[in-house]
Amino acid sequence: MTIPSSRPKAIVAGGSLGGLFAANLLTRNGWDVDVFERVPEELAGRGAGIVTHPELFEALEAAGVQIDDAIGVKVQTRVTFNQDGHVHSERTLPQTLTAWSKMYHVLRAALPDTHYHSGDTVISVEDGPDWATVTLSDGSVHHADIVIAADGFKSAIRERFLPDVKLEYAGYVAWRGLVDEISLSQQTREALFEKFAFCLPQREQILGYPVAGHGNSTAPGERRYNFVWYRATSEDVDLPNLLTDSTGKRWSGGIPPALIRSDVLADMEEAAVTLLAPQFAEVVTKAAQPLFQPIFDLEVPQMAFGRIALLGDAAFVARPHCGMGVTKAAGDAMALVAALTNDADARRALVQYSQVRTQVGAAIVQHARHLGAYMQAQLKNDTDRQMAERYRTPEAVMRETAVPPKL
Repeated sequence: MTIPSSRPKAIVAGGSLGGLFAANLLTRNGWDVDVFERVPEELAGRGAGIVTHPELFEALEAAGVQIDDAIGVKVQTRVTFNQDGHVHSERTLPQTLTAWSKMYHVLRAALPDTHYHSGDTVISVEDGPDWATVTLSDGSVHHADIVIAADGFKSAIRERFLPDVKLEYAGYVAWRGLVDEISLSQQTREALFEKFAFCLPQREQILGYPVAGHGNSTAPGERRYNFVWYRATSEDVDLPNLLTDSTGKRWSGGIPPALIRSDVLADMEEAAVTLLAPQFAEVVTKAAQPLFQPIFDLEVPQMAFGRIALLGDAAFVARPHCGMGVTKAAGDAMALVAALTNDADARRALVQYSQVRTQVGAAIVQHARHLGAYMQAQLKNDTDRQMAERYRTPEAVMRETAVPPKL
């Protein structure tokens, strides 16, 4: 006979960074937690660079992660390059840059294996007066005091409770990639490493920074360089073309990197050489497997539905200009645990959580829209583009990009 646990029970749908933050924090606050991740293999090889903020470090420490120099690469300055490769301007702004794989590794290592279940897909979630009910793809049924939807920007659980809330395409994509430090020329390494760098040709915007390399090494010579290149992309013609693979299949929302057509990659690399500072052109053309992400906005009116809560990108998707995606998810997890600690009634606690974090999420999305206004204007008329240009000075971009908004 199974003896029921006296501890409150939580189920987390989604085992990426947001789900791991929630699981670690709840476990350390006396909860019995099960994380169900649909992908059967480990996620550690995914993702690219992450900008850190003080709130992220606070959440990591609360989740049981020891913060040391290996957590990321420290930079002291930001620099903007002209199209010809000369420095336009520079400013001091110390920051630590890390990698998605590093964050996943430290958070996953902090959570005992018994709590994490790979290859288990949540197919339905139902609220109830005494517990929430989760059904998995294998037909098994699980009950919990709360269910946390950390299933990403395409959240099926959000769709279940907020069917009218849709992703809104912003009019541009972000090409992303990583290149090994050792594969870059000495001139490019000296220009880019130890800095958070930008280049702002007309109608384009690219940024980059150093992150940990293979094996999460932050040693000089073993690091990698991460770039994010924003490019205007029409929704009716250009985006469908980018999302179509060599077999003619069109992917919705994003295409696996390995399936991006060779002619699409060739056009992107040609544009890099033509439009970008030579340092960035080298980074882009030497990236092992670049990918692109259509940029979306998403806002929800609430994050709690009885015993079920949305967390991270399942609730709010902000454009990456503000560098707040992982920090936002970590903040959600911290606020969720605080609400559950302050009120033993799970339903009331989740209402409190929703009230606090919907305001924060909306503010971050609005800030990211402001930072991305220039790119969004590129598919509009000349007047709109000229108006957007007025607010896109190198000084403003360096000052505001990947800096937390004042909430």
